[in-house]
Amino acid sequence: MFKIDGFFTSGWTFDESEQYLKNRYQMVNIGILLSAGGLIYGIIGNYIRDISGFIPIEVALLCMNFVIFFALRKYRNFFEYFAIIMTLQYTFLFLFLIYIGEPSDLKHLWIFTYPIILLYFQKTIHAIYWFIFIIFMLIIAPLQNFISIKYSMYQVTYISFVLIIISIIIYFYQRKIDEARNIILEQQNMLRDFNLELEKQVKEKTTELIKLNESLELKVEQKLEELKSKDQILQTQSKQAVMGEMISMIAHQWRQPLSTVTLQIANLQFKQLLGKDRNDQDIDKALSNISDTIVYLSDTIDDFQTYFRPDKEVVDIEIHELLQRAVNFAISRVNDKKIRISVNKLTDIHVKIYINELVQVILNILNNAIDAHNDLNVKEPFIALSAKVAGSKVFIYVQDNAGGIKSEDLLHLFEPYFSTKGKNGTGLGLYMSQMIVQKQFGGEISVETSQNGSTFIVKIPKNIG
Repeated sequence: MFKIDGFFTSGWTFDESEQYLKNRYQMVNIGILLSAGGLIYGIIGNYIRDISGFIPIEVALLCMNFVIFFALRKYRNFFEYFAIIMTLQYTFLFLFLIYIGEPSDLKHLWIFTYPIILLYFQKTIHAIYWFIFIIFMLIIAPLQNFISIKYSMYQVTYISFVLIIISIIIYFYQRKIDEARNIILEQQNMLRDFNLELEKQVKEKTTELIKLNESLELKVEQKLEELKSKDQILQTQSKQAVMGEMISMIAHQWRQPLSTVTLQIANLQFKQLLGKDRNDQDIDKALSNISDTIVYLSDTIDDFQTYFRPDKEVVDIEIHELLQRAVNFAISRVNDKKIRISVNKLTDIHVKIYINELVQVILNILNNAIDAHNDLNVKEPFIALSAKVAGSKVFIYVQDNAGGIKSEDLLHLFEPYFSTKGKNGTGLGLYMSQMIVQKQFGGEISVETSQNGSTFIVKIPKNIG
């Protein structure tokens, strides 16, 4: 595709440092085209007017222009030589117009384009030499005796004077253009250097950020591993704490039945020592009571075995039945405390959940409420459990009247190792309960408290399967 810019630079490309050379290429090409147009016009005009003297010279100059035009596109390293040839050509042409031409033809006006040609075809110092030469040749034109010229001394002097003025104007105008161009180039260079420095700094900062990011990722991974390890330790400690509480509950639940068995056996032995007859009815009654007690103990073991079973199966269960199961585990702790525990049921609510995990959560909250009642003498102490459905979730409420939770303790209630029980508490019960509800059920535990008591609210999905 034809490109104007490439045409006037002879098809060559130039970088920013060669801008001056590019401008010279453009002016030489423009000069060739304009002079070719002028020469063709002169040849046609001279032919029409039957002035044959100029035609051979004009044809020769035109041919030379075409040769240089195509040579510029093939031999870039010879540009200076082509510029000298062009300057010599125009110098000869302009002197020829003065020495041979008629003043009335006004062809000498072309000589006023000479300063432009010199300043762009030649370097400044060489242009001065050429300019001095042409002024000298103009001045001596009327004085020499070899060629008869039609211009007077006044006319050539006048032409030389005007040529000098035009040359000075064009020279300073070009200097201003060069200065502006140099300023622009300097600014472009400064901008380029600034951009390079900026890119360098950006690369350095990017490298630093990448290294920092890698370091942070490594630290995060290490911290995550530490947290996982701590979480496993907390879970183990929590299970151990729950195990201890369960053993304590078993002890509470077994104490009375074992006392009953012991009493039955002791009664039979006492009758034997007194020499009283032990009839079959007394023995059957004692054995029946002992058998019922053993069955009760066996049921208790089955309940605790179910609780500690490791499998995590989603089971469909009525929520109040699950709450009652948790109450059954804790009931032995309140038999002699006169604490009333009730499960309030308005309607059946079936859920699909991990039973053991939720029992552990409810049991933790129940034990905390019982401990709070043990530390505080309250008239008619009670713990009430209830549940309701809210959309796709189930809210479980554990309410007590044990005096509430202090505001300074409320902020740390679900933090690990925080306990209000002193040495008697591990500080893991509520923390692990919150973790179980969040991680296993995708829910949360919240608490509402006042001077009268507290209400723990366990919010879980109705179905997690």
